[in-house]
Order: sequence, then C-alpha cells, then structure tokens
Amino acid sequence: MNEDDDAPPESPAESLAMISRERDAVSRSMRLNPLAYYLPWGFAWLIGFGLLFLRYGPHGRVYVPMPGWLPLVVLVTLLAGAAISTIAMSAAKGRHVHGRSSWQGAAYGWTWFLAFSGVGSTLGRFTAYLPESERGLLWASVSVGVTAIMYLAGSAIWLSREMFVLGAWVTVVNIAGVAAGPGWHSLLVALGGGGGLILFGLAMWVRGRRR
Repeated sequence: MNEDDDAPPESPAESLAMISRERDAVSRSMRLNPLAYYLPWGFAWLIGFGLLFLRYGPHGRVYVPMPGWLPLVVLVTLLAGAAISTIAMSAAKGRHVHGRSSWQGAAYGWTWFLAFSGVGSTLGRFTAYLPESERGLLWASVSVGVTAIMYLAGSAIWLSREMFVLGAWVTVVNIAGVAAGPGWHSLLVALGGGGGLILFGLAMWVRGRRR
C-alpha cells in the first residue's frame, strides 16, 4: 500500500475537495435508479388504463371484447407490483440513512398509504349513488389526482423541480381526462400519464448518465 494514501491532506482546499468527493459518492450510492422507479409505474398505467379504455370506451363502446373484470385486475396487479418494487428498492437504499433524511423518507412513504386509505374509504361510501360509468371515472380521477399531489409535495420535500414538473403534468392530464369524460379519461391517463412517467424516467436516466 502506498504510504501517501494515508497521508493527511496538504491544504484546507484539498480537505474540502476530498469531503466534496465523498459526499458526491454517498449521494450517488443513495440515489434511486429512475428507470427502476418510474418505468414500473409508467407501464402499469399504460397497460392497465389502456385495457380499461379498450373495454370501457367512450359512451360504453367496447373496442376489444374481454371479460369486464380483466382490465381492473390487470391494473391493480401491475400497481401492486410497482409498489412492492418501489418499497423494496427504497428500503435497500435507505437502510443506512439516519436522522432527518430517514424521517423525511419514512413520512413521505406513509403519507402515500394514508392518503389512499382515506380517499378509498370516502369514495367507497359515496360511489354507490353514481351511475356505473361515473363511478369508474371518479375512482380513477381521484386516484390519479392524489398521485399528482404527492409528486408536487415530494418536489417541495426533496427540492426537485423535475418532480414538480411531473406532478403538474399528471394534474393537467387528469383534468383533461375528467373534462373529456368516461373512456377518454382512461386513454389520456394511459398515454399521457403512463407514457409521461416512462419518458420522465428515461429523461432522468439520460441526465444522470451525462452527469
């Protein structure tokens, strides 16, 4: 081993540079892979909502005959898989993190669970009074809206402009889908929401590679 490797820095500037390099290395090791994070969610929306559009199109039109339960089962299964993947990856990255960052990550993760639990219980109470087509639109639009809000809140927590842009985009897509009505909402969320998540993940990956 070279004795110079254990020698102290020769100047304060060198010490600061060493600290900066170590901080950058730790930051890179803790950063989530955007492809592993956003692509599972993007494909879940693209495929799941795409099947909903093909089975329950505008004005009740059926573009592709299939069992009525199939699109929802596929969507829920894909979303569950994406959630499990995200939780496992976040836990693996954050197991050595302590203090404020650990609390931020844990609180943000629990907020997702609590938000959807509260929304689910509320919607389950009142959707029985709506026509069947409007029930699906309500569940989908509120769920997508909560997701967008969580991205916007995450942008403030993690100081991420990119996450704010993503949350704002999902919000616009959701509003446009609600205005268009049942059927069209599924198509817009599949292409604009799911496709947007996939493109966002790819863009973040390319940006990270360039850095």
